[in-house]
Amino acid sequence: MRMWWREIAGLVLPAGCAGCGRAGGALCGRCGAALCGAGARRVRPSPPPPGLPPVHAAVAYEDEARAVLLAHKERGELRLAAALGEALAGAVAGAMVGAVAGAGAGVAGGGGGGPLLLVPVPSARRAVAARGHDPARRIARAAAGVLRRGGRPARVLPVLRQQRSVTDQAGLDARRRLENLAGALSAAPGCGRLLAEGPVVLVDDLMTTGASLAEAARAVRAAGGAVVGAAVVAAAARSFTAAGGPAPSAPESETESGIVCGTPYERGSLLMISGRKHLIGGTCR
Repeated sequence: MRMWWREIAGLVLPAGCAGCGRAGGALCGRCGAALCGAGARRVRPSPPPPGLPPVHAAVAYEDEARAVLLAHKERGELRLAAALGEALAGAVAGAMVGAVAGAGAGVAGGGGGGPLLLVPVPSARRAVAARGHDPARRIARAAAGVLRRGGRPARVLPVLRQQRSVTDQAGLDARRRLENLAGALSAAPGCGRLLAEGPVVLVDDLMTTGASLAEAARAVRAAGGAVVGAAVVAAAARSFTAAGGPAPSAPESETESGIVCGTPYERGSLLMISGRKHLIGGTCR
């Protein structure tokens, strides 16, 4: 409820693009395309934490993408959730294509036609209270909507909880982040039946060391869920290099509606998992 005034203000007051500051709306076509980058790619932190599932990211955490994520998370620019959700949906599609390639077509069907389950990494309760919203959960819901519109049954299961307080991760190195988060998450009691209904993809807005995703994977597996991968909007640029390729950047081709997002890999991923790809206002839909 505390965020309603920001949404109203965004409708009546002039606002610049969250990515570049240009006038004309919350997100211009160019920055919307930058969120898609060159298509979702496999990312791998170095060193990878134990138990980390394969992770796909839409774009490197830099420049416009970094500005947009911070505007949504820290400044409560809630209208950005739709575009961020579209980018996350592309990363989820990449994660599912990777899972199918590694384990067979049964993964894509959810083990008997079950929906794709997006499990967001939870924010600390004090962070949610300070921001007035849970960024990862909001983006996950937007991504699930994109996947459903594309023909892929998907839903969000916010079943993870922090069972003990943790130190602020900012400034901690990879080892200390692992120690800080070890055993910090648990699944809600009785959620095992829900987690068994389909393949689980863990989702978050950002990956740096992978410690949060590894801990989330441990908690979901302990509750009986089948984690087939993880997806994030953005990841540290060095994690793309560690995975064997450069970080994706915004494409250069443009149409009248904005910059067309995606490479043949991304388009194939979305077609395989979602059935189609939407292009509206320069963002992947």
